[in-house]
Amino acid sequence: MKFKPAIKPYTGPAGGWGSLEATTRFVLDSKQTLKNLRNLMRVNKARGFDCPGCAWGDDNHSTFSFCENGAKAVSWEATRNAVEPEFFAAHSVGTLQQQSDYFLEYQGRLTHPMRYNAETDHYEPIDWPDALALIAKHIKAMDNPNQIELYTSGRASNEASYLYQLFGRMLGTSNFPDCSNMCHEASGVGLKQSIGVGKGTIRMDDFEKADAIFVFGQNPGTNHPRMLHSLKNAAKRGARIVSFNTLRERGLERFADPQDPLQMLTPKSSPISSSYFQPNLGGDMAAVRGIVKALQESHRQRLAAGEAGLFDLAFIERHSVGVEAYLARVDATSWAQITEQSGLSEAQLRQAAAIYQGAERVICTWAMGVTQHKHSVATVREITNLQLLFGQLGKPGAGLCPVRGHSNVQGNRTMGIDEKSPKALLDSLERHFGFTANRAHGHNTVEALEAMLRGEVKVLIALGGNLAAAAPDTERTARALRCCDLTVHISTKLNRSHLVTGKDALILPTLGRTEQDLQASGPQYITVEDSFSMVHASEGVGRPLADTQRSETAIVCGIADAVLGNQPLDWLALADDYSLIRDHIAATVAGFADFNRRCDQPGGFYLGNAAAELRFATPSGKAEFSAAELPVSLFPQLNGQKAPFTLQTLRSHDQYNTTIYGLDDRYRGVYGQREVLFIHPEDLAALGMRDGERVEIETLWNDGVVRKVSGFKLVSYDIPRGNLAAYYPETNPLVPLASFGDGTGTPTSKSIPVAVRRCAAPPSLRIA
Repeated sequence: MKFKPAIKPYTGPAGGWGSLEATTRFVLDSKQTLKNLRNLMRVNKARGFDCPGCAWGDDNHSTFSFCENGAKAVSWEATRNAVEPEFFAAHSVGTLQQQSDYFLEYQGRLTHPMRYNAETDHYEPIDWPDALALIAKHIKAMDNPNQIELYTSGRASNEASYLYQLFGRMLGTSNFPDCSNMCHEASGVGLKQSIGVGKGTIRMDDFEKADAIFVFGQNPGTNHPRMLHSLKNAAKRGARIVSFNTLRERGLERFADPQDPLQMLTPKSSPISSSYFQPNLGGDMAAVRGIVKALQESHRQRLAAGEAGLFDLAFIERHSVGVEAYLARVDATSWAQITEQSGLSEAQLRQAAAIYQGAERVICTWAMGVTQHKHSVATVREITNLQLLFGQLGKPGAGLCPVRGHSNVQGNRTMGIDEKSPKALLDSLERHFGFTANRAHGHNTVEALEAMLRGEVKVLIALGGNLAAAAPDTERTARALRCCDLTVHISTKLNRSHLVTGKDALILPTLGRTEQDLQASGPQYITVEDSFSMVHASEGVGRPLADTQRSETAIVCGIADAVLGNQPLDWLALADDYSLIRDHIAATVAGFADFNRRCDQPGGFYLGNAAAELRFATPSGKAEFSAAELPVSLFPQLNGQKAPFTLQTLRSHDQYNTTIYGLDDRYRGVYGQREVLFIHPEDLAALGMRDGERVEIETLWNDGVVRKVSGFKLVSYDIPRGNLAAYYPETNPLVPLASFGDGTGTPTSKSIPVAVRRCAAPPSLRIA
């Protein structure tokens, strides 16, 4: 695992031979070459398994239904390397804490249940019955059910998630912090306020019919590469793709399809964006406001000339409320405020408005570049406002498309992983199972960590994920986890969270998405939901590495049985036969009637979307415009002072969430390293520094806490002045736990006010 650090510009397109070479390298490195080649042929296919990576929908027209990063995820999971009890005997927790996150996960798959021994600082083997009994002992010793936090990763299946929240609700808690709290919460909150449904309104084939696609704050080339096929095909047939992204990202510029022989055998590639705008971090709301302001002027000019206006007045009148207040707010917003906050000129925004005006059918799509700011809900609603003005809902080729991250994060929420206690679901669960649920709101992720710090939490169970690395304010997060009496991590691989233990701690090894799940009634399959509300069956094909690994579903059932017993529900019977779980889901979750039979449908089945059918579950019964003001300041805690720089955290190309597959970021020209800081060349000169110099980055906050990371290498990049970018989790220590989105609790990881100073410190590889 030796890496030679280098910075060298990447001249190729996204995809192409670079993608094919990287895919081949990762498949070979798994030491399971034939197995992984077989696995890849079954990714996102009927009766195969759903990719454990992103939540992009399945393209049933392609020969291969995986991308480079999907291949990394599959190969990473299906490795022959194993972390067995002998490994833990040879490595203390203190020693492992000094290793990088890449080193930890590269060791391979967890195979045995392990319990932390604080006296020896080593994990030691424990058998499954004793591990489950230990969990039950700690839970039964709690003073009340709110002393447990049930955290969920977005990779958990529908079946496991449903049982997990059911266990928690039968126990009496509403504490369901999850990864959605830290990424796309603003999408769900904003859409629900505007259109009554917290999900996207389009289906995948709408990309085949759109005249224009507006892309805000996302980097599909790294985070969901299969989206590039949809964008390429749309651009090829003439759709205008308009991208708003602070950094220039290769995947939004040009793409060579690895499945296209012409593009692989010639220098040919497909252009993606017809227009590319680089707003300031946090400037997307102002940019959309500027587009609407320009369109509003054209609308009024047409009306004054006796022509039909631009806005879809019939749609607005019939299906919406609040447009007058919103347009008055647009009038009251000056171009000076719009251009200053967005970082884009009036001419650029008028250019984008002209493209929108010339398109009959428009899709607006976004990701975490929009959702990880203080005003993210207002931004999502501003995008929705634009679409409502033109009636871009309820027709083919148009709508709203938040692109979720992890493979079943949307399904988790559908299954009831929601700290906000959805009334309709609770009513249904109570009727079906005959118990009384806790109706109070529980903790989101930030609230859970704060409760731990106050000593109010006894037990944390994490169904997947890597909370210690994923959460903000790394040192405070670590302190919070150590305040628990028991931490339990249900995991496939060793990660940072296993080394930040409660007073007692367990690691429970689980099966991966790629592996066969054999239970008493025979082979089992699970289901997931993608970003387009399609539910797919997923059935692993590989043999598990060890018979001591258990499925997530079986582990959840084992915990529930140990704590609650078999009344009113026989949990162990559900672990034996997942079709019984789906029968309960069908009886209690809207849209899942006849669940088991519908799983046999090729390509999965569509849950539907009321807003796409122009039925709006809002207080008014109509779509509701938002008349929010632009933020007066992106950093109100600085008392009007301008931050020297605004930093966003982001992924490298060899990364998915906190999983580090390698140390390269090919499209950005970074190789063999991760502690880099992307900066505009003129900002570099203004600091009196050069490319390659090491700096420290310090957060500017008002709570007296020093948040600083050191040893980051400066890298010139095409990014607006005053904006910076660096990888997480290395920069998560800079995000204050108290800095989160209005109405979401989502950490503001895309807008951190920071100062940059020269330092002589070596790179710091540890985060806890």
